Amino acid sequence: MNPSHQQATQFLSGIDSDWQSLIANVGGCQLIVKPEREPYEALVRAVAYQQLSTQAGDAILRKLLAHFSGFPQPEQLLDAQFDALRAIGFSGRKIETLKGIAEGALSRFIPSREVAETMSDEALIERLITIKGIGQWTVEMMLIFTLHRMDILPANDLGILQGYKRLKKLDTAPKPKIMAEIGAAWQPYRTVASWYLWHVPQ
Repeated sequence: MNPSHQQATQFLSGIDSDWQSLIANVGGCQLIVKPEREPYEALVRAVAYQQLSTQAGDAILRKLLAHFSGFPQPEQLLDAQFDALRAIGFSGRKIETLKGIAEGALSRFIPSREVAETMSDEALIERLITIKGIGQWTVEMMLIFTLHRMDILPANDLGILQGYKRLKKLDTAPKPKIMAEIGAAWQPYRTVASWYLWHVPQ
């Protein structure tokens, strides 16, 4: 296990008996990150999964890669026909977002990975959510799975809200604002806490 993940699991296990039991049952954190990806690619991939199940997002990504014979460059995505992207499975709104991401990558408004590494979580979120169709959740997925930032809690993520509901045996899941307040106690390891909430047994 990644040493920083190990520190995080030790910290989270000490919060209360629910966390201790969860971590004992699930085992070590197996968060898989893709640090070789550029933020442009990470954002496109995150858009594929917006409002969809993992299986549906996986299927769209497979079609995207097949259509372009690999991951499309920004120029290819910008030039892609609307109907072709619709056939892959993207909605009209998502196609507009993809075009905006491609434009942002070409203009360098979306930073390279090298530049992104020098920017704070807050600065990246503040900048990238100005792209139409990119919300905080989409940027948070990039921060977790590409830049491997250790203190990210996507408080409006349905999987996290439901995971916390099951962890604490609640009748209803907390609202995102309450989730963010609860999660403040998990700093500076909110990313690993998020991973465990995604893996609370059904």
